[in-house]
Amino acid sequence: MSHTPPTTVDVSDGEHRENATLENLTRAIDDLRAQNERLADRVTELETTLERTERRVQSLEEENETLQKRVDEAEALTEATRNRTGANKDRIEELQARELEKGAHLRTDTVDEHDLELETEYLERFTKSGRTYYRLPGTEDPLDRTEATLAHGDLLPIQQLARLDEDMRRSTTNALPTRLAAKLWKAHTESTVGDDPWETGCKNIQAYINAGDLKHWIRRQEDGISDAYAKKLVSRTIDAVLELSKNRLAVHRKTQRKNGLSYTERRLVLPTDADIPGTTTDSTPKTADVHGER
Repeated sequence: MSHTPPTTVDVSDGEHRENATLENLTRAIDDLRAQNERLADRVTELETTLERTERRVQSLEEENETLQKRVDEAEALTEATRNRTGANKDRIEELQARELEKGAHLRTDTVDEHDLELETEYLERFTKSGRTYYRLPGTEDPLDRTEATLAHGDLLPIQQLARLDEDMRRSTTNALPTRLAAKLWKAHTESTVGDDPWETGCKNIQAYINAGDLKHWIRRQEDGISDAYAKKLVSRTIDAVLELSKNRLAVHRKTQRKNGLSYTERRLVLPTDADIPGTTTDSTPKTADVHGER
């Protein structure tokens, strides 16, 4: 009877495989944990980027809203300017029509003849001294001057304003000193104006007005103005005259005596050689009178 040796089991191989499996699982878990950490970091990074993006979007929306407000304001300003421009054009055309009806000759480059409201069906075009003018049919210069009468655009701003009536002048400018400057100029140039504060000068001065006399004249023109406010208006009106006349006029300072005391007073002066459109320069000094410039 033969003896069969007992079967032996290699336990070390099983343990080796089990250990290997555990190591693999551990590595896999470690990899998953590292991947999870990376994903968590990426999520945090994306959340941070999203917050920055949302803040940027909000900032852009606010900027866009501000820009839209500016666009709306600009459009409103443009529309208001367009309306004012249209109103000014209407006033100029009305003034040109009046001047033509009075016999004026207006330069063609300043007149839109199709928009003028006139009783005549057409305007005559003629050339004088190398320039082309419009006039009503058959209206020669009533003063028989050698030059054509001036167009509105040829005049100084102060002359243009002085030509307007009170309502048109008020609609053209809200500045009281500007309106006073125009009225002051009109008082000098038109004999029909009753309250003329200008004094006749001598030598190189055609006319002048002292600041004190100007203050009283302003108070006569504007009801309810106090003496203190009239003093402020004197300076502003003189400044307006200088600006609107393009400094054709000037300001002198003269020493005066009153009640035994001397004081210096400003004087608005119109020189005899001032280049005023529509007037001729008289180089001959005027005879002095009791109100002459000294």
